[in-house]
Order: sequence, then C-alpha cells, then structure tokens
Amino acid sequence: MSVAFPDRLMPGLPYPLGASSDGLGVNFAVFSAHATRMDLCLFDPSGKRELKRIALPECTDEVWHGYLPGAAPGLVYGFRAHGPYEPNKGHRFNPNKLLLDPYAKRLVGQVRWTDALYGYRLHSPRADLSFDRRDSAAAMPKAMVTEDAFVWEHDRLPQVPWNKTVIYEAHVKGISRLREDLLPHERGTFAALADPAFIDHLLRLGVTTLELMPVHAFLQDSFLVERGLHNYWGYSTLSYFAPEPGYLSMGDPNELRMAVRRLHSAGIEVILDVVYNHTSCGSELGPTLSFRGLDNASYFRLLPGQERYHINDTGCGNTLNLSHPRVLQMVLDSLRYWAQSFHIDGFRFDLGSTLGREPHGFDPGSGFFDALLQDPVLSRLKLISEPWDIGPGGYQLGNHPARFGEWNDKFRDDMRKFWKGDEAMRGAFAQRMMGSAELFEHHRRKPWASINFIASHDGFTLRDLVSYNGKHNEANGENNNDGHNDNASYNWGAEGDTDDAAILAKRACVQRAMLASTLLAQGTPMLLAGDEFHRSQGGNNNAYCQDNEISWVNWDQARSPEGAALSAFVGRVTAIRRDFEVLRASYFLHGSQMVADGLPDVAWFDEAARPVSSEDWNNPVARAITLQLAGKPQESHKQLSSRLHDAGQSDSPAEAAEATPDVLMIFVNAGHEAIDFHFPRTEGDYHLLLDTAQDTGIPTGEDVRLVLPGSATVQVPAHSLQVFANRPLHLASAIYPLAANEWIARNEWGERP
Repeated sequence: MSVAFPDRLMPGLPYPLGASSDGLGVNFAVFSAHATRMDLCLFDPSGKRELKRIALPECTDEVWHGYLPGAAPGLVYGFRAHGPYEPNKGHRFNPNKLLLDPYAKRLVGQVRWTDALYGYRLHSPRADLSFDRRDSAAAMPKAMVTEDAFVWEHDRLPQVPWNKTVIYEAHVKGISRLREDLLPHERGTFAALADPAFIDHLLRLGVTTLELMPVHAFLQDSFLVERGLHNYWGYSTLSYFAPEPGYLSMGDPNELRMAVRRLHSAGIEVILDVVYNHTSCGSELGPTLSFRGLDNASYFRLLPGQERYHINDTGCGNTLNLSHPRVLQMVLDSLRYWAQSFHIDGFRFDLGSTLGREPHGFDPGSGFFDALLQDPVLSRLKLISEPWDIGPGGYQLGNHPARFGEWNDKFRDDMRKFWKGDEAMRGAFAQRMMGSAELFEHHRRKPWASINFIASHDGFTLRDLVSYNGKHNEANGENNNDGHNDNASYNWGAEGDTDDAAILAKRACVQRAMLASTLLAQGTPMLLAGDEFHRSQGGNNNAYCQDNEISWVNWDQARSPEGAALSAFVGRVTAIRRDFEVLRASYFLHGSQMVADGLPDVAWFDEAARPVSSEDWNNPVARAITLQLAGKPQESHKQLSSRLHDAGQSDSPAEAAEATPDVLMIFVNAGHEAIDFHFPRTEGDYHLLLDTAQDTGIPTGEDVRLVLPGSATVQVPAHSLQVFANRPLHLASAIYPLAANEWIARNEWGERP
C-alpha cells in the first residue's frame, strides 16, 4: 500500500535534535552550520526504496528542522545535505550521499560496501578533491523513528559506593555466544545478560559492576570485510544513540533495558564503554556516512591552515571536535539518553584524553569535562577514563578531574613485572598496592580513582600472560605486526599449551597471585571476563577482529575442576575485600595515622619483620615483602558481634569488637624459592584467610588456622602470597547478601538487597 506524503513540511521546532514523535506527527531536527539546504528522505519499511524527498523548511541557530503531520514511530528516513564541496576549506557536502541521522535511535539495514559510499571518486588522480555523483542510499543503513516505552517503575540504581566496587569487563557477544544452555537466538545478545545463571556467576565472584564493551551501533570496516574478518570489539561507532542491531535477539531495544533491570534487581550496576573520541568514517579518505556529509568542518578537528586533512589524535583517522558546542551537545545528549532511557549506571570513556583536548592541548578543565561534571544527571554516575591517546601529550594518567576513575596501566605493568620476577620491582609493587598515591593523591581524590587491572580486552588474557613469551596474532592477517610487543609476560617453561603438570601448576599459582594483588590493593579492581576460569585467546593480544572462538568465552572451562577452583578463589578474595574495610580505605595510607598505640594504618617490612629502609626498597634482587594494614572494624561487624554475644555464641560484646582494630598481614613472595616470614606483631592469634598456593585460596584442611605467638613464623611458597588477620573472616557479612536466584523474587517489586 502506498503512503501519501505532503510536498512540504510544517516548520516544526529546532529542539530536540533527531526525530521526535508527539502522537500526531514527527518533528525532525539536525545540526549543520555550513549546509545551504537539508533534505529529509523517507523510505519504505525495509529501507530499500526512497518514497519521498522533502526539504526541511526552516533553519534556526544552525539547526535545520521540519514537522511531518501524520507520521508515526516506525517511519524510516535519512538526510541529504547540500552545500559547498571544497575539501581544502574543510567542506565535503554531497547531496548524492544519504546520511544517517546522528540522533538515530534505531537502524534499519547495514552498510554495504560500494564505491558509491564515498563523496569523491575512488581511484581518481585528484583523490578526495574529485566529486562522486552516485547515489549511496542502497548501500546505507537508515534511521527509524522510535518511541521509547518501558516500565521502570520499580527499578532502582544500585549506587554501589566506589570503595566497594568490583568491575567485570565483558563483551556482549563474547560472554554468551558459546552458552549452549541458552536459546540459539539469544546467544551473544543483550537477552543473555539477563539470564539468571550469568547473574548468579557474577554474584558468586563478588562482582558489583558489569562494564560492557561498546554497545553503540558500529561499523564493519571495509579493510576487515575484505580480509574476511569482523570488527568484534566495536570501537568504530556508527550511531551514538542506537544499540548495536547485532546484539538484539529479536530486534527490540527493550532487550537491553530488561537486562539492565534484571542486573539492577541483583544489585549489579551496568557501565558502558563509550567511544566519543572518533567516528567510524575514518580519515578524509573515508566514506561519507553521516557527520562528514552533514558538516565536516564542525564535527571534526581539522589541521589549521590545511583543513583538507583531519587531526588524528586517536589513531583511527579522525578526532571529534568537542570544542564545538553542537558536537559537545550531541555527546552529552547521547550520555543522558543512555542514562535516562536505559538506566545505565556509568560510562568508561575510550581514549579519554581526546575528550579533554582543547586547541592548546589536554586540559582537565576542558569544556567536555566541565559540562559533564555540572550535569545534574551525569555527574552522579560512575565516570571512568582511559587516560591516554596517541596525540601530543596524550598520556594523562592521574591528570583527569577529581570525579573520574582512571584505568591505571602502571598498575598492570608493574604487577606483571613484579610477579614475573623482574628485578628492582619491590618499590613499584608497594606503590601500586597503596592505590598509586603519587599519581592520584591531589585535589581531594580518593584511592578508588585508580582502576586496577592485570588484564583487559586490549592485550593478553590472564591465562595467556603466564603462557606466552610473545604475542601470536597471525590470525589477524597483519603478519603478527599488530598489538603490543612489550607485554611483561612469561610462559614459565613452555610456549602456549602444555601437558607438563609442574608448568601448569606454576602458571596457576602466578595467576592467583596476580588476581589477589589486584583485589587486595587499594583502589578499584577490574576483572576481565573469563580470567576467573583460565580463558585463553591462544596468545592473541589484539583480538579486535576475531569474532570467533578466539575471543568468545568458553563456559566449558568454567565447569572444569581447574576453572571452578579459580572462580572459587576469586570469590574468596572478594569476600576478604568486603569483610576488611582497611582494604578499601577512604583515604590514602602512608603510615602517618595511628589506629592504636604503636599501630599505624600501614607499615612495610621485609621477611625478617624489619622495617624496609630506603636502600632496601631499591634492592634489585629482593622479591619478598610484608604489608601490614590496620583499621577499625566496620559497623556490620559490631552488629554481628553484638548478635552473637546476645545469643550466647560469643564472649566478646560489641564494645570489644569496636575496641580491637582489624590487623591484616600480607606476606608476599615473588621469588623462586619458599621463604620463611616473621610476624611483625605477635600479640594474639592470627588467622590464615588466604593462601594463593592453594587452588581455591582456602588454607588446607579448614577455613582458618591459628598461628600462635610462640610460632610467629610462616613459610610462604614461591610465586604466592598469604593473608593473615587478627580475627577470622566474618562469612555472615562477607558473602554476597543474595543467594542464587533469590534476587529475582526479592527485587521485582522494589525491595533492595
């Protein structure tokens, strides 16, 4: 049935940007400072046939707008922008190219690579100074008018305090693509994130916050398609408002909303990894998909005096111009949309240094940071930056605004080197365990600002870190030239897979030591999905294009004895972290505050219980150290002590618990031989809480073992650490408050755990 559209649009309004339905029609608004005309193109529901082309009748404050009466959600559309094609001046208008609405909230179709997508004639001797007159509509995805409708009435953001946060970085597709217990169409989609088995797994690990790699609709880049590969990671954004269609099992964006609500009901936050530093269209030689054709000179940073060329601080061909108020508005509108329409709890900003760039360079007081931190919605969420890019002065670790957490690659590198056995790393290990105060202790920042990780999506998995001396990226088709060369990895006797039991045992021991260091250090720990059960990528440390078993998480490993043991180990360490507040202090510890007479908040000793001298810190061969932490017990422990006392199960009243500070001893041995450690303090009994030489971290025989003052020496095996405390682990308060599946019933009607 044909649809009758008018020849002219009503004027409409310049705000909000994008396509907005009011029940009687649809308002269209799109920014372009330099266009001379803007056409709205209407398509059939499949997006294959253009039905009508109508000029937007008004332009107000550089926003083109018009109102289409009778239109409704489901309408498929795109834009064509008229204006000068003068690349040397930064203008690349070409009305032959259909353009995706930057505010599109749902896409129809996908990019089909043809020469017609380019604004210039490919292979022309004049390169991008030439002009291409072919229509690109058949090769372009289109936008669909949407109506966001979802019942959030009983949803509450978990609002996990920063110092209690444990992050789990995962890929939407990779985390469930191999889950045979799911329906086939749900595997690798948002629907799988709402599965109770997955949520229970996160709860058992002690995870509080799920960080998802990019979920914005992204482009399958031509250079990958030509090689038979795929853009797996998704760091090539096509639309900042639309969920990636490939992650929708039934095509309904509400699948993501349902997943977020289910995770919230279990007390788990959802953070999105977002890419506002560049777009998918590449350099000035890239295709014309949206921003380039709408207003290249406004949306992108161009070389001053050579506006034909893009500034490439991102390594991806272009850099968004967040100094322009309309570009900044688009980014903030996008963030607010995900926060309000999808109830997202926070954002991790890819190449965050780019977002803080002004014409003079990186500035923590940039327009983007200032606008973000004053926003009444966004400023209350968790904000994390990847604090570097490849531009001049791009490495800005520790220099972001105080509201931000920052990925700490110094933690990653120093911990890897320390546990690998590199020389002169004892001092660096101590700095990282204390939250990298030399980087973050300014402007009233807290230790949680340091996002501590051993492995992330970019680089080796934890298992590969102890299995390969070098990268093995041959499958990427770049002759193994891509990816980092310096990984601070060590294979411990064999490159890759091996049947040698001794090598496997040593690898597992080092893995547990690195996981424990990450989870026990001051700051915010982050785990990479699958690291808790030995996930391997076969030595590939740059699997951005591997949409296959190389990248997908194999849950059979989680069910193996070795995988189950390592997952139990992670749960044990996170329980200790929750139970002892001093492991997540609200201020940087320097040993200057006394918790009790003669008991500072932190102290460092060698294995003989001697304070570490300045010379000892620089001892190149010393690989053993003792960390003593002290702090007041948290309020929940006093309440537990009081309940036990009232029930006749304890002789110690709550007052005694309050009077006795928590004391933790962490004995660390990164050497190749077992070492005897002496206790710096021998008052009272000590309980062995964690032994990384054991598969699950639980001491052999029983949960706790008393070490009496008369035997104040303990042997710590090579490549391991042990944690002692002056009280046992209060499991009643340390285990996650919700048992398996209990969260489904308890929170569906607004109750909180």
